[in-house]
Amino acid sequence: MVPNTSIHRLFSTHVATRRWTSTAANGVTFAVSSPAAQVGGFLSKKPYTPPSWASDLSLVPSHKFTLGQFPTPIHKWNLPNLPNDTEVWIKRDDLAGMELSGNKVRKLEFLMADAVAQGANCVITVGGIQSNHCRATAMAAKYVNLDSYLILATSTPLVDKDPGLVGNLLVERLLGAHIDLVSKREFVKFGSVALTDLLKKRLLEKGLKPYVISGGGSSSLGHWGYIEAVREIEQQIQLSGDIQFDDIVVACGSGGTVAGLALGSQLSSLKAKVHGFSVCYNSGYFYDNVQGHIDELQPGLNSHDIVSIEDAKGLGYAMSTAEELEFVKDIAAATGIVLDPVYSGKAAYGMLKAMSNNPTKWKGRKVLFVHTGGLLGLYDKVDQLSSLVGSWRRMDLEEIVHAKMALVRYSDSYAISFVLERNSRHFICLGAFSLTLVQGKSE
Repeated sequence: MVPNTSIHRLFSTHVATRRWTSTAANGVTFAVSSPAAQVGGFLSKKPYTPPSWASDLSLVPSHKFTLGQFPTPIHKWNLPNLPNDTEVWIKRDDLAGMELSGNKVRKLEFLMADAVAQGANCVITVGGIQSNHCRATAMAAKYVNLDSYLILATSTPLVDKDPGLVGNLLVERLLGAHIDLVSKREFVKFGSVALTDLLKKRLLEKGLKPYVISGGGSSSLGHWGYIEAVREIEQQIQLSGDIQFDDIVVACGSGGTVAGLALGSQLSSLKAKVHGFSVCYNSGYFYDNVQGHIDELQPGLNSHDIVSIEDAKGLGYAMSTAEELEFVKDIAAATGIVLDPVYSGKAAYGMLKAMSNNPTKWKGRKVLFVHTGGLLGLYDKVDQLSSLVGSWRRMDLEEIVHAKMALVRYSDSYAISFVLERNSRHFICLGAFSLTLVQGKSE
């Protein structure tokens, strides 16, 4: 039996340091433990057993690496201006590990295991110039002794220049990742598949054994990262015993995280409606995109039935309005949760906007927001943020300076008095001694 423990403790990472077994209402017995908590467990490759409700899906992985710090905590998020009786909780996948923080590590646990199993000695992937996925891939690859080759799309004026050391680029270049730049126009014209195929061909000609990872890690294998995350959420809920989520909200960039969450929620006991807030393409694109991801694992489900795609892209992918950045700043100041400007920041902004526009729809619902990490992307927005962040000032030291001067004056005065008093005593003693001498002579 599970000890009588509060929900906040059960939803914290500390619960993973023990192995507890419990029987849920459906008769399923499970254990909650963290391989990373065991000596030698982190970075280990282990056989994978899917949740019972996912065992009939296609393409079940055989192994996975332990690359993240799981389970990540769930706690209440005291956001301002929520509709009546609406609760928002937050799943802190930004705490999965500093360099690998966010949703990418869950996918990479399966993708890196497959790369190693296929005998690869390097990996190729593709993304934007500040891609969280590319940074996480470079780190995960280095953890399992593979080199990384990153195709990064940047603006046309910058494609022939040194990309610099800002944000994710700093980590990638510290790790020794090989970076190939293309313009955004070239990226759209040729597509990610053609670009990665070209680089793969060149590496094969050099005698290397590359393994290609699709953008965002969204593939039939990568989807298992968030199918497994649903099992983690399900276990955390079952351990708490007194909460059930009606909705799950998450940013949608390449579709894999949304597809894994939606499929897992549908098949498991969770049964929460998944809301994907698009940060790049329109909703029609992502309904088709998620449908394709789902069909790879279980044909027959309709994406429109299990996920709601809503537009939160604003100016476009990785482009932020002043309002969005001010929102990120305000949420950090109000709640202590720092959102990234490209994914979770836009998703949370879109969620609260949707709640404000239609409060009745969200009234009385318990919402789980998945923070997918990406905080290094904030460094690319420093110029825009500089006028929004907290003020600073030169500390006024006048009071302490005056106090110190007064102390010095007092000390000097005391020292002078002491010297005068000492000299005065000296003169008295000297005078008495002289008088004694005079008297002696007279005698």
